[in-house]
Amino acid sequence: MKILVTGVAGFIGFHLVKSLLVKGINVVGIDNINDYYDINLKLDRLHELGISKELVFEEGKLTDSLKFDNFKFAKIDIIDLTRLEDLFAEENFTYIVNLAAQAGVRYSLENPHAYVQSNIVGFVNILECSRKYKIKHLVYASSSSVYGMNDKIPFSEDDRVDFPVSLYAATKKSNELMAHTYSHLYQLPTTGLRFFTVYGPYGRPDMSPMLFADAIYSGKAIKVFNGGDMLRDFTFVDDIVKGIVEVMEKAPNKEDKQPYYRLFNIGNSKPIQLMHFINTMEKTIGIEAKLDMYPMQPGDVKVTYADTSKLEFHTNYRPSTSLDEGISSFILWYKMYKNI
Repeated sequence: MKILVTGVAGFIGFHLVKSLLVKGINVVGIDNINDYYDINLKLDRLHELGISKELVFEEGKLTDSLKFDNFKFAKIDIIDLTRLEDLFAEENFTYIVNLAAQAGVRYSLENPHAYVQSNIVGFVNILECSRKYKIKHLVYASSSSVYGMNDKIPFSEDDRVDFPVSLYAATKKSNELMAHTYSHLYQLPTTGLRFFTVYGPYGRPDMSPMLFADAIYSGKAIKVFNGGDMLRDFTFVDDIVKGIVEVMEKAPNKEDKQPYYRLFNIGNSKPIQLMHFINTMEKTIGIEAKLDMYPMQPGDVKVTYADTSKLEFHTNYRPSTSLDEGISSFILWYKMYKNI
């Protein structure tokens, strides 16, 4: 068995690959190392996986890990169909976990074309290669953002998702529609995972946990949107990774309600008030945060809340990391990483 993980230098991709490698599974990881945020964090994640920083930028060339005999990396952008097809032809993958995407809700308001290229053109390339090379199961990242203006909570996979409030969300819904088409036409097993506010060590610097920690330690004010009246289904990354692995190993088939096609929410199913998250971080760090209150931002939603009953029915998915445990783990890593 060999697995391709795209977006391997990203937050979730990095943790997923670490988990797979420890299990002894052969993995190839690809990433385009874009500069949406500081690439040094991406390089540090790859370094943890044994990929030399000096060799990261060799376009298309597979590099062996110095730490894991079962891992190789190549700098490949999923919009580059030629390189992608060459990789599929050479490596004979069993499963694909597609986590490569242009992330960020607010950034999509300023750079729409980046989202169309990576999240739509790139995803079509992944679908085409998966079809052509008869992949046993394509698992791909969707997002809780697809629920948009939905005011029914918790969010269920059966809810309509016809009113996205950002281009990012619209591209993720497009992924689900395209995957369904390929599952229907070519019997390609696909599963989309709607992620809900993932946090943990090596997290993205544009996400709230890192922003909050940076602000608290530097004595700067945290930007709190909508006066703090926000609920987020914060989910620790280790719980997410366990869910991805269990999903990957259970491909949908022709007996499913929608043959060869599934969608799952993957979150904690226990939404937390934003101010409670900040208070818990304050207690863990031992420093009181300064707060600047801001109105609701374009593209944001007030509540994210996952109904994970379908995922729990099909797998053994049960998030087990408490908020205190998750923040403690994150802050411990943060202090080591920042040399505090």
